[in-house]
Amino acid sequence: MNIGIIGAGFVGRTVGKLAVKAGHQVMISNSRGPKSMYSLPYAIGCTLGTVQEAVDFADIVLLAIPLYAYRDLPALLVAGKLVVDACNYYPDRDGHIPELDKQEITSSALLALHFNQSRIVKAFNAITMNDLDADGLPPVSPNRRALPIAGDKEEDKALIGRLYEQFGFDVVDAGRLAAGRNFEPGTPSYCKRLPRNELASVLAEG
Repeated sequence: MNIGIIGAGFVGRTVGKLAVKAGHQVMISNSRGPKSMYSLPYAIGCTLGTVQEAVDFADIVLLAIPLYAYRDLPALLVAGKLVVDACNYYPDRDGHIPELDKQEITSSALLALHFNQSRIVKAFNAITMNDLDADGLPPVSPNRRALPIAGDKEEDKALIGRLYEQFGFDVVDAGRLAAGRNFEPGTPSYCKRLPRNELASVLAEG
């Protein structure tokens, strides 16, 4: 699978590294251009491109940017693409967004309104990248860590769920995209090391 990543920070680099290790083709991009990431191909085995090149290359697009930066991306940039939302809302970094502060909408729904010709799946946001890199285990391992996922199309969640599994994690389907609020920052499941049954119980409690 071709995975285009927008964002060359810790999230983009870690997911890219694990995806390459799992046999996928990865192109990483950022707002500053390929020259700013010259060492990444040697470090993790990816290729580099502009944001547009990464989107054109991709079967799926991983959005691994600070939430506030989504406004800088044209709405039509990822039209028709499956977009993985790995973003989180941190007011100290992103500035206050009133509808998020009032919990009138989720951060993923905000992205879905902006990228309204794309399919959005929320994933890779509820684990630190150190843990994503270190905690993966084979499927038969006891107490294998589980990660949550949310989205409106079952086939999209199944596709991204396979990445979780390839990276060494069990999958807990939290439900439709709106259910992503149950594993945003500050929730009981956010960045907690839990096996599948426990994570499912915590998510069910809202």
